Amino acid sequence: MKLLELLVPLIILGTISLSDCSVGANTHPADPGSPAAARHPLLSSRRESQTFAGQQRLRPPTLRFSDVRLKTGVRLRYATQGKPSGQPIILLHGYPDSSFSYSRVLPLLGSNFRIYVPDQRGHGESERPAGGYEIPSLAADVLAFMDAKGIKQAVIVGHSMGSFVAQHVAVKAPERVTRLVLVGSATTLRNDVTIELHKEIRAVRDPVPEKFIREFQESTVFQSVPKEFMDQIIKESLKLPARVLQAVINGFLEPEAKAELNKIRSPTLIIWGDKDSIFPRSEQDALIAAIPNATLKVYVETGHCPNWERPEQIVKDIEEFMMQGGRR
Repeated sequence: MKLLELLVPLIILGTISLSDCSVGANTHPADPGSPAAARHPLLSSRRESQTFAGQQRLRPPTLRFSDVRLKTGVRLRYATQGKPSGQPIILLHGYPDSSFSYSRVLPLLGSNFRIYVPDQRGHGESERPAGGYEIPSLAADVLAFMDAKGIKQAVIVGHSMGSFVAQHVAVKAPERVTRLVLVGSATTLRNDVTIELHKEIRAVRDPVPEKFIREFQESTVFQSVPKEFMDQIIKESLKLPARVLQAVINGFLEPEAKAELNKIRSPTLIIWGDKDSIFPRSEQDALIAAIPNATLKVYVETGHCPNWERPEQIVKDIEEFMMQGGRR
């Protein structure tokens, strides 16, 4: 049932068909020209070519789901998409999300890339061990994931919590990060909003109230998103028991969560919505000042989650950034 639970959000969005799923480590969506695909209007509509950053999409991507046991001791669930020999991109979700956080982005990314989307430790369908939820530990999981999958170098994209994990990966192993994209990020996780959230999370007990999670997640967006999408975001967030919610946010406030940003050597794209309710514009300016070779893109009338609110724009900007000169 856990595999089917992970596939449900993609079925809702029309990315795959339930009738095309087989039990096992990997699942494959229907070919867009097959009768099964024709039964799903959202999937069928994606046969029409779309152009982002000068690249034409003629086929919807293929998603596969697997598990991997890392040398850090944790089992992670992850999705892969695109050409195996393509340029690797690792997408890191926020708190308390899962790989579903990128479900509005994945269908738009070119099939010439090799995309990896893990559920981070304790999130989604990944294992929930007793510890290891500090930001440096989550970064160690990413590097262990790269080792396990034979990924020498990758573009790392991180949203919110995932952006801080990405910062640490880029600092710890600069030679392995070709480009860095930070979405809804800052120089520190510690501010008035996260301190207040920490207090509220400390009081949470199992079963975690859906109302609490919904209020938090809905507060992070400014532009409306599809109801089915937000409902599934809530369901994914509710997979985290209170102890994991608390352990992760405890890690936010530890001194070790702050990365040595001046050590980042990768070309960096910072994407921020001007209606972000968590991290202000001043923090974006601080990021630009701290990270060598960084560029800021401001999305107007956009909240903390540009990958939810403006998926087409974020894909366009990421792909254009990847085609720019400089280190690859």
